[in-house]
Parts: sequence; structure tokens; C-alpha cells
Amino acid sequence: MTTLEAIRIALLSLWANKLRSALTLLGVVIGVAAVIAVVTFVNGINGYVAEKIFNLGADVFIISKVTPVVTNVDQLLDGLKRKDLTVEDYQAVLEACKHCAMIGASITNTTGHVRYEEQALADTWIRGLTPSMAPILDLDLTAGRMVNENDEENRSQVGVIGTDVVDTFFPTVDPLGKEIRVEGEVYRVIGVGKKQGTTLGQSRDNYVAIPITTYLKQFGSHTSIRISGKAAGVGTELDAAIDEARAVLRARRHDLPGRPDSFAAETNASFLSIWSNLSGTFFIAMIAIAAISLVVGGIVIMNIMLVSVTERTREIGIRKAIGARRRDVLTQFLVEAVTLSSVGGLIGLGLGIGAALAIGLLTPLPTYISPLSVVLGLGVATLVGVFFGAYPASRAARQDPIEALRYE
Repeated sequence: MTTLEAIRIALLSLWANKLRSALTLLGVVIGVAAVIAVVTFVNGINGYVAEKIFNLGADVFIISKVTPVVTNVDQLLDGLKRKDLTVEDYQAVLEACKHCAMIGASITNTTGHVRYEEQALADTWIRGLTPSMAPILDLDLTAGRMVNENDEENRSQVGVIGTDVVDTFFPTVDPLGKEIRVEGEVYRVIGVGKKQGTTLGQSRDNYVAIPITTYLKQFGSHTSIRISGKAAGVGTELDAAIDEARAVLRARRHDLPGRPDSFAAETNASFLSIWSNLSGTFFIAMIAIAAISLVVGGIVIMNIMLVSVTERTREIGIRKAIGARRRDVLTQFLVEAVTLSSVGGLIGLGLGIGAALAIGLLTPLPTYISPLSVVLGLGVATLVGVFFGAYPASRAARQDPIEALRYE
């Protein structure tokens, strides 16, 4: 019997016993679908996080009171106990960081209210920033200008607005020069930011950016600022810039030698490393669940193959009587087991890709179908067939032809 003939017999057996076949392949289908869906989802979300959330340049670092990525409650509570970072801290870093191309500072209120005449906009991000923050974070404008040093020195009540604010207040008119109220204070619009889209369903264009000195004048200095730096280069230049900033801040905040920093210094690489650890844990957990389904599916396939060996005992005896070798019988049943699991793998592949695409359509999270995940899914299904089909195939191959011919 050729390999193609063995595959044909296996497919006919599947078709002849549809319910049994469906129950047999269920474990493999679920396992492979889970593998494909998880790999696709994790790849997509990793790319999304790198592009949309931690979209810092490779030469940029951020220093904050509490790390932006909190992984446990103790870490959050410890961070909240720290002293606030102040404008004086920013100025000290600005003077001391010789490997920095530029240094900036920012502070944000995420629950601001903005009004224009009778219209209002809630949950607007009120951003206080230094002029250098624009090139550090690549904040581009479509009209007007960014806040400058004169605005910062004079605490001018001017601001740059996002496209959500423009669409709400000025859909048909030029917003430049118009006056809006930010938490009750009047600000003149001097610029319009480039549209940035949404992140996890939250708009990044509902903001008003004002000079940091104006922000502190209006809202007070009781909130910690965030210091951002752009190194003169990547690699050793970035490390040197971070070390200089850390040294001056540790001295100002009286951090004892050998004790950890009383602030968090992060880069794009460190953010992604933290996220990779989190997504890796999720990935391992889901793959473990999928592996259980595959093992259960493999055991069911093995049981069905043992039943098939028993049902076809006389067939085995006849084949051996007319010259079939042990390895011929072994190959026949092994190919049938692999065919069973491969069919389950193909069905699971389709379901896994469908589930991943559905997530991409129904949520803002992207999906990336990796060719590696497809090969991995089909490879795992094939290995399940080989592993769990080996014993039934070996049992069939070891049967004595005389005893097999006598079997009723």
C-alpha cells in the first residue's frame, strides 16, 4: 500500500464515521486553533504596543516619579511615596547632562474641561510642556506654531490643540487666534497638532498643550513632572546620558549609595522588555492550555486507532499472508494517524485564523498572522499524529498473520 492509498483510506474512514471523527479531532482542533490564535494575537499586540504606546525614539529616555508601566501593587505604592520631581530637578538635569542633545519637561492632567462659546469638551488632556518636548516626542503641527521660550518665560496663556478639539469647536473655521477656556481660564490657540489616531480605543487628539510654567501657575506645583531627554546618539551615548541624569537627581534627592533610585528612568527598550515579559507569561499560559487540548486529542486519536486495528485484524492478516512486511503495516497505520491529526490541524488552523481576524475587526487591537505560526500549528498536529499513532501502528505491525486470520 502506497502512502497516498493510506491517506485515502484514512479520509474515507473519517467520512464514513462523521460523528466519531468530529469527536476524535475535537481536541486537536481546539489545541491548534488556540496556538494559532494566541501566536497571532501576541504578535499583533506586541507590534501595536511598540508602535502606538511605547513609540519613543531609540535615543529618548524618560524620568518620572513612578514608572509608567506598573506591574504590581507594591511597586505602585512605593512609587507614590517618593518625592515629586520638580522644575528645579529638570533644570539641574538640563545643566548637568552633557551627552544630551536636548532635555524637556512635561506634566499632564487627563481630566480637563475645555469650552468654546456654548460648546464643551470633557476628559481633555491638558499638557504643560517645555518647547523642547516637541522635537523629543516628534510632535508635529499642521498649522500655527508650538509654544516657545517666550511663552514659557512670560507664562503666556496660549495653547496648541489636537484635532478632536478642532473638530468639536472649529469644524468650518480657522482655529488660530481663537480663544478657548481651559478649566475656566482663557487661552489663545496658536497651533494645531497633527492627527495621531487612537490607542486602545482612546483618542490621542483630545488635548491642549500649554507652556509648563503656565500650567504650574494655573494648577499649582503639587504634581510631579516628567523629564524627557534625547541623547546625542544611541547605545553608549544613551547610557551615558541616563547616567548623568541619574547622578544629578540622586544627589539632589539624597539617595544613599547602594540604595535604588527614588525615581524611574526608562527607555523604549526597557518599556518593551517589561511588556515582553508580561505578554510572554500570557503566551506560555495559553500555550500550556492548548498543549493539554492537544494531549487529550492525541489520546483520543490513539484510542480510535486501537479500535481501528482491532476492527481490521483480518485485513492485517491477509495483507501479511500475501507478502506485506511489518514496516508496510506500520507505515499504513502511522500514515492514517498522521492524516487524522493533520485534518484536525487544518480545521484548527482555519478556526484560529478566523478568531484572530475577528478580534482585529471587533477591537482596535491589530492581528498579525505569522507564517511561522501556521507552520508551527500544522507541525504540532503532525507530531501529535506521529507520537500517539506510533503505539497502535506498532501493535498492528506485530500481529501474527495466522492469529490475525483466525480472528472473528
